[in-house]
Amino acid sequence: MMVPILALAAAAAAGPNCAEGLCNIRGLEPFFDKLERQPRNQAGKRPVHILQIGDSHTAGDTITGAWREVLQARYGGGGRGVLAAGRPYQGYLTQGITAQMSSGWRISSTFGSASAPPRPLMGVSGFSLTSQQPGAEMSLTADAGQMFDRFVLCAVAAPGAGALTIRIGARTERMQLASATERAECRMVSVDQPSFTVTVTAEDRPVTITSWATFRDNGGIALSNVGVVGSQLQHFARTDDAVVAEELRAYRPDLIVIEFGTNEGFSPVFRPNEYEITLRSQIGRMRRLAPGVPILLIGAPDASSRRPEMLINAPGPAPRPCAEPSGPINASIPPGQTRIGTGRLDNLLADISAGDSADAGQDGADPVAAPPAPPPPAPAQISWSVRANPLFPPAGLRAVRDVQRRVAGQLGIAFWDWEARMGGACSAVKWVKGDPPRMRGDYVHFNSAGGRDIAQRLNADLEQARTLLSASR
Repeated sequence: MMVPILALAAAAAAGPNCAEGLCNIRGLEPFFDKLERQPRNQAGKRPVHILQIGDSHTAGDTITGAWREVLQARYGGGGRGVLAAGRPYQGYLTQGITAQMSSGWRISSTFGSASAPPRPLMGVSGFSLTSQQPGAEMSLTADAGQMFDRFVLCAVAAPGAGALTIRIGARTERMQLASATERAECRMVSVDQPSFTVTVTAEDRPVTITSWATFRDNGGIALSNVGVVGSQLQHFARTDDAVVAEELRAYRPDLIVIEFGTNEGFSPVFRPNEYEITLRSQIGRMRRLAPGVPILLIGAPDASSRRPEMLINAPGPAPRPCAEPSGPINASIPPGQTRIGTGRLDNLLADISAGDSADAGQDGADPVAAPPAPPPPAPAQISWSVRANPLFPPAGLRAVRDVQRRVAGQLGIAFWDWEARMGGACSAVKWVKGDPPRMRGDYVHFNSAGGRDIAQRLNADLEQARTLLSASR
């Protein structure tokens, strides 16, 4: 009995390890310490910088954009952060800043149709853009809340490479990329006053840009999201060590968030042993390229499919089917409450009519009592049942999550259980069928309401972890 007692005592002395869905929280102490000391408005002070790398959940910025709003509302804005250069694919979203690009650029990526070898060097964004004609141009225009006074451009210096012209307001700089050897190079341009726009123009010979970033050096916080739609962690491994190292040196993240797993979980065949090797090697790689920077591993979320092959795409028992509702969840309105923001014209007209009738008593006449309102309808009865061709979470997602959780614990890095914070297995069905829905009809991706919800849950767990660690000191 002595050994278990001593183990419990040692664990208690070590302090808390989990906060809701967030575990191994001690690995985040350096990041929390910087947040504690970070001023909101201090000229010349670099923002605390979170760099998130991932798949479409990261690339779409639905969740990271909402998280950015929460963080910057509390700590102050530190700029938009790191982005893939230009507009690397159709539908590219850049909340808080608008990216534009002329013709004359060849796009390469770590995954997808633009990933066929030979590939140019690529960094954290997972994309490279190479100019094909003189005068090819790209620009960023920031919203008012994302103005910047520091711009960073990362590119590839190489034999025969051309030059880039960088214009921010009245300031112009030239970045010459001709070099005896191929290597990564990042150029920082600072301006005295916050700016809205930066333009980058290729001169005569071809140049390759790997990423760019905007920051506001006034304290606060910056949250970067760089992701490739449809990608897996093995595709991020295609990025070049020297480029990633140079970019991390230039961008100086204080927390690196790794968000992959959904596409692995939907693979035709998921092999846990191979994935574990990839996960361990990429975590080790980031530790080597960004020594001392804490890492937060985001677990794969809950998602659902009807494809029978997803029942057996990973070792272990087949997942249980998900019950589905007969109608929208929470569709009825409890007595005494009013539905807000339905967007229905009849509701709007009813509200206007009700407001007009409240002004009865024209020409000095006494108001006439309104007839009693009819009783509210009984709440709709929602039944749940497993249908033919049912929804279920792919077996691969559970297997991905098991590996992520185990590796994070063994390596001592923070792990956030996204699935648990959604409500567990089959919660995606409730998020899609809810009123309002918080996920799209593919049972994988989140809409803006769901993105805000996830961001708030993640941020709440981080704040609770910070409070627990502070109290244990």
